Amino acid sequence: MRVGLFVTCLIDLMRPEIGFSAIKLIERAGFEVFVPPAQTCCGQPAYNSGDRRIARDLAEKTLREFEQYDYVVVPSGSCGGMIGTHYGDLFADDPELMGRFARLRPKVYELTDFLVRVAKIELTPGDFHGPVTYHDSCSGLRELGVKQQPRALLAQAGVTVTEMKDCEHCCGFGGTFALKFGDISTAIVDEKCANIRASGTQAVVLGDLGCMLNIEGRLRRTGDTTTRVLHIAQVLAGDA
Repeated sequence: MRVGLFVTCLIDLMRPEIGFSAIKLIERAGFEVFVPPAQTCCGQPAYNSGDRRIARDLAEKTLREFEQYDYVVVPSGSCGGMIGTHYGDLFADDPELMGRFARLRPKVYELTDFLVRVAKIELTPGDFHGPVTYHDSCSGLRELGVKQQPRALLAQAGVTVTEMKDCEHCCGFGGTFALKFGDISTAIVDEKCANIRASGTQAVVLGDLGCMLNIEGRLRRTGDTTTRVLHIAQVLAGDA
């Protein structure tokens, strides 16, 4: 079966090692992975900012590049939510595009959801030793229903999860929200960082690089140089 990996802009530009970890996991589960070289943005920043024209252009581009594959896997709840949830809104006035999207939609999965529900991957305990705490990203949780999947995979890999207070609360990033409402964003991420520290763990694991960068950046700016901030793909693939 052919899997198209939607790498995401942030991973491609800032943490490509996460993409390689995702490929390793998908291949380990027995799938052939393809990374369309011309892929760019899913269109979420434009969509969230109200620029529907650019968002739709990017959505059409993504549709063209990925509709050939048996599955589309995204190591990001926010980009997966954009493709799987909001493309229907962008294509609503075009029956042809809507029909193509209707065929694509059931094939789109966030990485951990794919590994659990489709690949049914079986992991063995690796070299990573916990405990860790887990942050549920807003889009993955609320738009895609990603909650137990990453925890089940971590358990398979022998990683103990110590739940932090308010693990489902936002980290304050929200894409352009962090730019437009910096003071509010900072207050939100400060609360998240306090909960991470209070968990008593040395690492926070999550499935969205936007959240990773926001949390890690705030931890470092407030003097915490030891708490690790890791994408779940890195932990599961043995790359952490």
